[in-house]
Amino acid sequence: MNIPQVSRDSLKLQGRISSPRRVQEYLTIFLFLLPAFVIFLLFIIYPIFRAIYYSLFNWNGLGPATVFVGLNNFKQILTDQVFIKAIRNCLLIVILSLAIQLPFALSLAIMVGRDLPGRAFFRAIFFMPYVISEVITAIIWMSLLDPDPERGLINALLVLIPGVHAQNFLGDMNQVLACVFIVLSWKYFGLYILLFMAGLQNIPKEIEEAAVIDGANRWQTVRNVTIPLLGSTIRTCILLSVLGSLTQFNLIWIMTRGGPVNTSEVMATYMYRYSFIRFQLGYGSAVALVMLAICLVFSIAYLRLARQPDYLGSI
Repeated sequence: MNIPQVSRDSLKLQGRISSPRRVQEYLTIFLFLLPAFVIFLLFIIYPIFRAIYYSLFNWNGLGPATVFVGLNNFKQILTDQVFIKAIRNCLLIVILSLAIQLPFALSLAIMVGRDLPGRAFFRAIFFMPYVISEVITAIIWMSLLDPDPERGLINALLVLIPGVHAQNFLGDMNQVLACVFIVLSWKYFGLYILLFMAGLQNIPKEIEEAAVIDGANRWQTVRNVTIPLLGSTIRTCILLSVLGSLTQFNLIWIMTRGGPVNTSEVMATYMYRYSFIRFQLGYGSAVALVMLAICLVFSIAYLRLARQPDYLGSI
């Protein structure tokens, strides 16, 4: 049987024909990516470089930046006890979110299950607080936590208990951060439940049924089958929770403005205070860069950890 041989001339001719097609494909891809790339450069990369520039000056935001201070803004940030407290508060919110909010959301999503009657109703109820804007959420909870029992629902219920007095939740240094975390959990709890429930929908029932047939009880099935298969969803929720906790601003600023006595101060409220209230925009730019560096370091470390084959796969 004779096999036709392909000559070198035909290969060269085929390469010449495919080259214009390949160039046309690359040009099409470039043209489709160009608008997004321009927007990315204009609204992400350019502001970062401008922030780097202004962070080297003592600039009030009016007129050109002329008073060069070098790295003094960064030195002041790292020695300011208020900023150190803001970092501690952010880390505390991160720890509480990972230790309480996400496990509770995962547990409730598993208990609700795939086949619960009225599943769509529960999803809507849990997701509704997330749809409400942070400003409205803060106003609602400020009303609920009002220290006057005649205006605050929670204190109105507390004073009905013998021996219990009205509490100034947002004005007490020992209670304000816990109250802020409760409001944050109420606001974002539904998002994580919805993500976990969506992840459960992608797990084939046959796998869990096979585990039951092999003698696994409910807890063993969840521990060794369900949670490992939810690994990608859990990683996404962890990333969203940590970055959201590190950059939280609107809700905390409206409810407490970082008070009392900087007890609920976080990095974003600290940056806003110096940038737009004290008009120290050079210093505020340095704070923004420190926030960016912290989030970037976490993201890079987390992505490297998430690439490990045994990460959340051996749970």
